[in-house]
Amino acid sequence: MTIASDNAQQGASRFYRAMRDFLESMDDTIPGKFEITKEGIVHDMMSPVKPHELTVLHLRKRLEKAMPEELVAHTGEPDVEAASEGIMRHPDVMVIAMADMEGDGAFDPRTLIAAIEVVSRSNPDNDWVSKMRDYPLLGIPVYVIFDPRTGEGAVLTDIHATPDGPRYATRKDFVYGEDVTIAEWTIPTEGLPQYPDQGSAKQP
Repeated sequence: MTIASDNAQQGASRFYRAMRDFLESMDDTIPGKFEITKEGIVHDMMSPVKPHELTVLHLRKRLEKAMPEELVAHTGEPDVEAASEGIMRHPDVMVIAMADMEGDGAFDPRTLIAAIEVVSRSNPDNDWVSKMRDYPLLGIPVYVIFDPRTGEGAVLTDIHATPDGPRYATRKDFVYGEDVTIAEWTIPTEGLPQYPDQGSAKQP
């Protein structure tokens, strides 16, 4: 039984390594955003549009205004990776201590205070479904979703064990215009942009 389990883990590790090697070999030759989840490679082929990037900028500036100086709302590289779980993600905004950004390689997801995603117009299920499953598995205590399609979002907290693995136990929905508390800091959502012609889109 143990041997079979070890073999399965080794096989999963080799599969994950093969996916990582494939992404590295492409060397930014294919446009879009790549991430690795339990099901394989996720590719968002669309380049981020202005409302998405402007939302990310607003959130970074508003969070850093509210947080102590030793914390940052990071929006750049590198990825967040847990090779043991076969997952590599790249949140739009990562709330993290500057000290935990030191060193080489990907960020340890256990050092993140919060992960924030601005929903992609081309692949909303990646944020509303896949990452809602992956982030508690990685131990990220707070996951916040902003959806420019609907002008709504959700704050997910309180990781707990379920038969399907770790999941967030608490979900607080909000609409743009309300104040939102992310971990210990409250920021306004007034004036965040939305995608054009997306008023009828519904969140999960």
